[in-house]
Amino acid sequence: MAAVLALASAFLYALKSVLQQKAAATAPQKHSLRPGLLVHLASRPLWLAGTAADGLAFVLHFLALRVGSLVLVQPLLVTSLLFALPLGTAFSGMALTRTHWLGASAVVVGLVVFLLAASPEEGDAYTSGARWLVVGIGTAILVGAIVGLAPKQPGAARAAALAVAAGLSYAVIAGLLKATSEALEGGLGAALTSWEPYALAVSGALGLLLGQSAFQAGPLGASLPLLIALDPVASIALGALAFGEELATAPVAVVVEVAALAVVVAGIFTLARSEASMLAPAPPPTGPS
Repeated sequence: MAAVLALASAFLYALKSVLQQKAAATAPQKHSLRPGLLVHLASRPLWLAGTAADGLAFVLHFLALRVGSLVLVQPLLVTSLLFALPLGTAFSGMALTRTHWLGASAVVVGLVVFLLAASPEEGDAYTSGARWLVVGIGTAILVGAIVGLAPKQPGAARAAALAVAAGLSYAVIAGLLKATSEALEGGLGAALTSWEPYALAVSGALGLLLGQSAFQAGPLGASLPLLIALDPVASIALGALAFGEELATAPVAVVVEVAALAVVVAGIFTLARSEASMLAPAPPPTGPS
């Protein structure tokens, strides 16, 4: 059930990404990383349609995390990359190349192999506030550094940098989503008196702003592969650190896990190169006029 819910959520997240990136790409750059970006986008019907898809995806994601672990659900969400590529080309009019499929398949297969080799095990339903404090501060510092060092001019490099920051924040959001679902086990009143739902709301707003700024800064191919791939990898680390979810540590398993992650990285770079070549301006004609 967790796998089915995660895959359905992945499709809706892909639809959301395509619709919102198309809308965000036309937003003024002066709004980048500012709340005004969200205000501007809220008047765009295409962005609102993407937000509706995002809301339904969030509900399915929430339900998946209620019945499954972070290290199971989050890697399955990477299949949204396979859904997003054909959806994106349908909206942009660009042809989907073999290289696109090769890169996307490498990302998905690499993460699936990693998941199988890691044999993740369920951890603690609840985690201490001290662990969350360490995770929160560490992630905030890392995301702040990435945003501060990101190129100021719009383009693929800025989109990629902001996507890395958004991917890391999405992993924390997924962890808080799971923590909130566990808090609800004690009833709505108990959940409203705990800190997790409020931390989820704040981090969700910041993650939304980072993600939309990444979509605004450059083409979907420069941001979405990084955002989708980093989310589950960071979530696996978060599951181990915050929830005590265990991964296989036998020598053979570790070798396979490292090799699988290398395949993921190769797939990401393949996608990035393919997108860059599609968007590059044609060279000027040579020879006599």
